[in-house]
Amino acid sequence: MTTSTPTNRRTSRLKFLLVILVFAAPIIAAGLLNLSGWQPSGKAYGEPIVPQRNFDQDHVQIRLADGKTWAWRDAEPRMTLIALTGPDCAAHCIDTLTKMAAARITLNNNMSRLRLLYVGPPPANAASDGMRNYWAIGSDVANSLVAYRPTTPDSVSALLVESDGTALARYPVGFDPSGLRKDLQKVIR
Repeated sequence: MTTSTPTNRRTSRLKFLLVILVFAAPIIAAGLLNLSGWQPSGKAYGEPIVPQRNFDQDHVQIRLADGKTWAWRDAEPRMTLIALTGPDCAAHCIDTLTKMAAARITLNNNMSRLRLLYVGPPPANAASDGMRNYWAIGSDVANSLVAYRPTTPDSVSALLVESDGTALARYPVGFDPSGLRKDLQKVIR
């Protein structure tokens, strides 16, 4: 039988306080960082859409080539990458669209979690380029996306939309398709 001496009790209490401190220190540090205004930031290539906009709640209507309306909320949770083109989509525009479709392919097993939507008049040789194999082609019925559409000829901008219809990020004209690919790999897992 061991007897409890004041030294043993003091040592036990010190060990107990140390265990509490190990668990409390990260919480205290996070609270102090938050109070000081610091927020973690990740490197994203797209620009956040502020204020956020929900295309489903705003009733943004996209009419597909087959006459159906684009469903922002799908049967399964899938994000949507919208390509918006400027006037006269030609070689540079087609090249960017191809790289965007390739970014979807690099998602491998998660590729089905991203839908590609092309909004606007299809390029002249879209059928021969196999664009319809990757993209759903539609038109903006009420011009609700005109603020995001580029005005520069032969250019593309993009929007990344959450599965509930919330627009997350905008990729303006001249965006880096490899940066878009990196963003997609972060958000689609």
